[in-house]
Amino acid sequence: MRDALVPMLVGLAAAAAGLWAWRRFHYRSYWLLIGFPLMAITVRATWRTVALGCGLTKKRQRFWFTTVPRLIASTGIVKVRRRFQRVAVDTKPFMWLPRPTRHGWRVTVHTLEGQIPADFSQAAERLAHSWGVHAVRVSSPRPGRVILAATVRDPLVRLDHLPASGDLLSVHVGRLETGGLWSIDFRTVPHWINAGATQSGKSNLANALLVGLAPQPVALVGIDLKGGVEFTPYAPRLSALATTRAESVSLLDDLVALMVDRMGLCRAAGARNIWQLPPGVRPVPIVVLVDELAELYLMADKSEKDEIAHTSTALLRVAQLGRAFGIYLFCSGQRIGSDLGPGVTALRAQCSGRICHRVNDPETATMTLGDLDPAALVSARAIPAETPGVAIVASQDGQWYRARSFYVAEQAAEHAAHTWSHLTPDWADIVCPDRDGTALSDLLSA
Repeated sequence: MRDALVPMLVGLAAAAAGLWAWRRFHYRSYWLLIGFPLMAITVRATWRTVALGCGLTKKRQRFWFTTVPRLIASTGIVKVRRRFQRVAVDTKPFMWLPRPTRHGWRVTVHTLEGQIPADFSQAAERLAHSWGVHAVRVSSPRPGRVILAATVRDPLVRLDHLPASGDLLSVHVGRLETGGLWSIDFRTVPHWINAGATQSGKSNLANALLVGLAPQPVALVGIDLKGGVEFTPYAPRLSALATTRAESVSLLDDLVALMVDRMGLCRAAGARNIWQLPPGVRPVPIVVLVDELAELYLMADKSEKDEIAHTSTALLRVAQLGRAFGIYLFCSGQRIGSDLGPGVTALRAQCSGRICHRVNDPETATMTLGDLDPAALVSARAIPAETPGVAIVASQDGQWYRARSFYVAEQAAEHAAHTWSHLTPDWADIVCPDRDGTALSDLLSA
């Protein structure tokens, strides 16, 4: 017996070591073949008790066999009898079979009467702890259906290299908590606000954006209110760079005048935007990168009031009208609050893309995310300082996600700026395009 036990223990140890190595070095196949089936069985087997503990059940009247006391025998034993009657029972929502995803699983649940997706969203943290997963996100594709998407482990702990971006004006800058790519697509969401404290990953995100846009046929314009220390190393790929508020006023005036010129071009061609123009006539799209947005609105004395008002109005006009004419904004700042004036609030209303890294004050988080979803605001305030690059993102699908940007060193961004410097359009040619009226008419008629 003892001789047979030793080989058995050795075999079990070898099997355990093999499973550990399999999970460690090829987690995807391990998850699909071993981890997910066990998790699916656990989820289905415990759904009734989990739903009851999370407050997702409803009392319903059901016919059921019950036991009621009848008589006491001479031996002292109570005789009972079964009765078929209506009783109130806890009914759980119907759950379909879970389906595996790259970093977890997802399952569709039918809501009970009186339930809404918010009921499941409020119970998401309790669901995650009940099943022992990293997080559970709730979405609703249609009335009466709720999708629970569980993430077994945090996909934002370790990120791979920055992938190449394919489509024009679209850049893969990181990964979402679902495991999918985090993309900034200016064609879909034209204007963005990027808020974050020092060392929160805000500048790293700008580096990733520049690396992705540098190989594309677009013009990059910088407004760096730190005196140019952030964007000057990338000057070879920038068509224009403003480092003071006075220079910013001149640059924004050029952009407003450029919008007026492109309006006339689209009107002459009968187009609603520049993307409906023929390729030979279509002007180059422009991405404006703004760093330290609050510096455009801060007033040291009353002598700066007119300059600030001019800057605020010009930037707001670009945000309101720029999308149709190929001008897009990416505004970053450590402090974005309503106390900076009504211009910031009006600008925020025009920026549907929102990114909130770790911030030092609740006002900035509220200004960035407060009008979207209270849960997003809570998640933004919970970002720890030891996770730079993690942010709450309002994506183009109308939902918010926890995401993390790929690490892009400043040297990599400088290298990209020098490598693709030959694609930098001259700012004078952009602002004052030299068009031949006859050639323009021929292209438009074609």
